[in-house]
Amino acid sequence: MTDHTGCIYRHMKNLPSTHLLGTGTPTCAGCGGLEAINQLYDIIGEKSVFVNAAGCMTLLSVYPFTPFRGSWLYTAMASAPAGAQGVRDALDILIHKQCLDKSEDMQVVVLTGDGSAYGMGLSATSAAMERNLDFLYICYDNEGYGNTGQQFSAATPHGAKTSTSMGPRGYPGFKKDLFAIWAAHKPAYVATLIGAEPLDLARKIEKAMSIKGPRLLIALSPCPTGWDFDPKETVNIGQLAVKTGIWPLKEYVDGKIVHTKIPRERKPVEEYLKLQGRDSVINTCLNHRGTTS
Repeated sequence: MTDHTGCIYRHMKNLPSTHLLGTGTPTCAGCGGLEAINQLYDIIGEKSVFVNAAGCMTLLSVYPFTPFRGSWLYTAMASAPAGAQGVRDALDILIHKQCLDKSEDMQVVVLTGDGSAYGMGLSATSAAMERNLDFLYICYDNEGYGNTGQQFSAATPHGAKTSTSMGPRGYPGFKKDLFAIWAAHKPAYVATLIGAEPLDLARKIEKAMSIKGPRLLIALSPCPTGWDFDPKETVNIGQLAVKTGIWPLKEYVDGKIVHTKIPRERKPVEEYLKLQGRDSVINTCLNHRGTTS
């Protein structure tokens, strides 16, 4: 494990016992993205403004209300980092002019799905990193355009079935390595997260909050609707993603990449895939075994 000297979140008992995010949201049952956001918002806190790109999590807002206790701003899918720049600049100007006390400053947080992070908003995100924008960027990665029917995205894994790759071999492309693309910009911090590993998640959010500059986090977000699994399996599938090595938990800081949780004994990838209905090859094999046994 990474040395978390001075870290508040040393044990599970140190994690917040109540959630800041409001209840009763219209997101799907078992949403892995909401699972992660619930946890990270507890640590980011109310003094924040979420700049939310179009996607699944814009369902959190039913005008004029949101479940966030702080501020929330909606943008088009490709525009969230630009929106964050405007908010950050406005806060800095108000503080400089002494129109806003420093104690009232807010954490500027971009919230996007993989459709924006891996594709439509990548150019704006790259530009924000080059400008050394002081912001926190969170991508909930459900590996497809979940809000519009789970079409494939640049985050879809090879062979996965989506509404636009329904053939026997599934999606012919390969998942883009967004972590490596972000790290190549040499930002202040990059990390991977998953809601099923709350202690690792809390430590990384805490670390990101202590750093200035572009801080970017990717949370794998198991999606019962798009991945075709029972919502009660969300945590199990998330843990298997880590234990099989499908989703390595790691961070980039000070020019180095460190793995923060390494499985003691790696489980077969089939254990992760067989719980889902989206893998064409695995399910064909499993169905064949069931027919011939």
